[in-house]
Amino acid sequence: MKKLFTILALIASIFAIIFSVLPVSNLAVIPAVAALIFAVIAFYLSKKEGSVKKIIQFIFLLTIIALAITTYKSIFTKTEVANTDTIEATENKLEEESIEELENLDIEIDESELEDIPFDE
Repeated sequence: MKKLFTILALIASIFAIIFSVLPVSNLAVIPAVAALIFAVIAFYLSKKEGSVKKIIQFIFLLTIIALAITTYKSIFTKTEVANTDTIEATENKLEEESIEELENLDIEIDESELEDIPFDE
């Protein structure tokens, strides 16, 4: 049981480290909390046996580092929204051009061509 919680804590802490350095660093909180919970359970079980492994302490260290990086990035990274006026102007221009192209199309369909098409009823 102790090995299971140790492995789960290690995997969760590695995911926390990976997510903390990515642009979606706010997602690192979820595996970090899971890693802390699993590590506490593994620590409790190993202390009950009388031998605390170094890997559990390493898991705590990785999780704390991931949480520190995530906290740093959330405090000091500013999200800037780009100017959307140019994008809207380009969209409007393209829409007007496509409307003009559709108006310039001169497709005439004769009624005789429509009579030759078989329709299933």
